[in-house]
Amino acid sequence: MRGFIDEIRQLCDKALASVAGAQTLEQLEQERVAVLGRKSRLSQMMREFASLPAKDRPEAGRVANEAKQALTEALERRRVQLETGSRARQIAAEQIDITLPGRAHPLGRRHPLTQTLLEIEEIFISMGFAVALGPEIENDFNNFAALNFPPEHPARDMQDTFYVAGGWLLRTHTSPVQIRTMLAAEPPLAIIAPGRVYRADADVTHSPQFHQVEGLLVDRRITLGDLKGILQTFARRMFGEQYRVRFRPSFFPFTEPSAEVDIGCVICGGTGCRVCGGSGWLEILGAGMVHPAVFENVGRDSEKWTGFAFGMGVERIAMLKYGIGDIRLFFENDMRFLSQF
Repeated sequence: MRGFIDEIRQLCDKALASVAGAQTLEQLEQERVAVLGRKSRLSQMMREFASLPAKDRPEAGRVANEAKQALTEALERRRVQLETGSRARQIAAEQIDITLPGRAHPLGRRHPLTQTLLEIEEIFISMGFAVALGPEIENDFNNFAALNFPPEHPARDMQDTFYVAGGWLLRTHTSPVQIRTMLAAEPPLAIIAPGRVYRADADVTHSPQFHQVEGLLVDRRITLGDLKGILQTFARRMFGEQYRVRFRPSFFPFTEPSAEVDIGCVICGGTGCRVCGGSGWLEILGAGMVHPAVFENVGRDSEKWTGFAFGMGVERIAMLKYGIGDIRLFFENDMRFLSQF
């Protein structure tokens, strides 16, 4: 009998030491199962009480219950200690130092095309032009017929123009805004028409969707000299006073006479390089005096009114201004490229 009770006490002392040494809640659970589980030695000994003499059972039961109570309390105390320590470590790990400086979020930037477009608009607005807008889906009259494009003109071909149902099309230039303006308002007029345009063309210098700014000035006694003065002022303010400007004869259905406008090459400074083909000049826009047929198509007297029109590609202006060699970079949304502007 005495040996049985001594074994319970020794078992309890050993178990208490193991519980006190548990370092994690997982280890503590393993100790609980080992000392109080159904297969533990203490549980086995309690089932052996029936084989003890009747006079010895009360004392054996008392010692066993005291051991079980001591172990249960020790397990609970250690559980509380481990949970408190775990929470403290978690709080320490998640602690925020409010004295640290905040993480700065990078500010967005205007797209280089937007920057270029706004700069073009600012220059012409400062010279008295207003900004006019129009729809990107147009009819044939505004996009072609009113601008003196004959029915057989190559620009009307499917390979150049995106046609949609009902005879409508995606505008190929912003000149239809000029037609809409002249139909809606009496001269004198001075407008620029910025916006997206569409053509079936795609390579390193062309995109099926791109941006144009076209201008129109209509008044009495407007001359080619007025056009040259406006465009020279624009080119020098856009690219710099150091670049020369020249006008070359050209042809457009909606202007007569017509001209291409060049500036001295912004890459080589006019000495000749691969970009300018050795000529020292780069084309930046087309222009001319409004064709009398255009005035007639919008119901304006070409004997009374004269005017000029011009048009430029925003992408081309941006490529020349910033030295960009591939138009597709504008539309790929590569932050390494965009962050340079």
